[in-house]
Amino acid sequence: MTTFVDRVELHVAAGNGGHGCASVHREKFKPLGGPDGGNGGRGGDVILTVDQSITTLLDYHHSPHRKATNGKPGEGGNRSGKDGQDLVLPVPDGTVVLDKAGNVLADLVGHGTSYVAAQGGRGGLGNAALASARRKAPGFALLGEPGDLQDVVLELKTVADVALVGYPSAGKSSLISVLSAAKPKIADYPFTTLVPNLGVVTAGSTVYTIADVPGLIPGASQGRGLGLEFLRHVERCSVLVHVLDTATLESDRDPVSDLDVIEAELREYGGLDNRPRIVVLNKIDVPDGQDLAEMVRPDLEARGYRVFEVSAVARTGLKELSFALAELVAQARAARPKEESTRIVIRPKAVDDAGFTVVREDDGLFRVRGEKPERWVRQTDFNNDEAVGYLADRLNRLGVEEELVKAGARAGDGVAIGPEENAVVFDWEPTLMAGAEMLGRRGEDHRLEGQRPAVQRRRDREAERDELEREFDDFEPF
Repeated sequence: MTTFVDRVELHVAAGNGGHGCASVHREKFKPLGGPDGGNGGRGGDVILTVDQSITTLLDYHHSPHRKATNGKPGEGGNRSGKDGQDLVLPVPDGTVVLDKAGNVLADLVGHGTSYVAAQGGRGGLGNAALASARRKAPGFALLGEPGDLQDVVLELKTVADVALVGYPSAGKSSLISVLSAAKPKIADYPFTTLVPNLGVVTAGSTVYTIADVPGLIPGASQGRGLGLEFLRHVERCSVLVHVLDTATLESDRDPVSDLDVIEAELREYGGLDNRPRIVVLNKIDVPDGQDLAEMVRPDLEARGYRVFEVSAVARTGLKELSFALAELVAQARAARPKEESTRIVIRPKAVDDAGFTVVREDDGLFRVRGEKPERWVRQTDFNNDEAVGYLADRLNRLGVEEELVKAGARAGDGVAIGPEENAVVFDWEPTLMAGAEMLGRRGEDHRLEGQRPAVQRRRDREAERDELEREFDDFEPF
């Protein structure tokens, strides 16, 4: 049964925003109570947060689909809907968040570090919030926006100071078990270690973590064995320790050739050339192991490596090794740049930035793209004429109609707002700004019905009556 997973594909869905409410206050002896529809609640976010108690992505391997709760709709009596609850997903320290194309979205290192993987939708405004001097009793409300849908890849890169690398059965697990309190599985067959093991080592005043990476073999950087799957766990380590077996039973292997093979795989994987190395000749307690270690040590030191002869079973040479690692770890920590506090970057909008673009496509369709127009379209109830008229007014105030005219649009041309997959397409008719005199009953907009407003009809009737009165005054009896 799988107990360790360090790479998963996660499908997250944020909560949808609640719809606004269109309501009118009704109370005895108050015939003009006014609009009292509340706003919809915000949809919940999906947030990835580092939790030190989590060491694997196993939970998301079994259930990769996660969704936050939706916001509640608004109600009458100026009651706003409840916000959706954020979904917080704990991840191990060192988790990298990528999109499906492999681009890094976030690198989560440090307890409490978080990343919003999917943003919840905004709640729609109720008609109480939409009321104005010109539109005293709106017969519509705005719809809640849908939450984000994201597919992200989570990769775990172990956060440790020291990494033990080497062939299978070189004694890495035994070494970490005696250097720290870690209790990895130890057996006398290859690939005993199937998952990275972490241990904490104290050497004087320095405390550091050490990782036992599953054994590498030739071709590991191309995916052979378990190498490619776990080489990523070496990336964050400051010091690399080559654990070489001086008691191998394979006739075609020796410590020097093993070192050359592992170095070739690390070089092929890339990004690890600047890490300091230490060579550990392990199993010197085995017959002929000490002789082989003394034989190859001069060659390794001639290459510039610091060499330590140890025995995990007899526990010899461990103290010198632990203090040497502590020294390198302290040097690596001192060389790191100091962390600066996060600066607030303000990027003001350009003076000539209208917030949207109008492009004429090859088929003659005019496409409007921009955050505000697209959001307004998502919030509009197209079954309500007054809501559509309100959208037309907002687009006109933003300058969309003026840009359409500049782009060559004429009455009856097709206009699309938003991307192709979910655009709203309509035949464009230039409109005028709507005042209170343009509105009829709640939920209606006479501009969309081809009818003249009631005020205009009254003026026409008055003009007809004046004309009849003038004709009567001019009438001369026989």
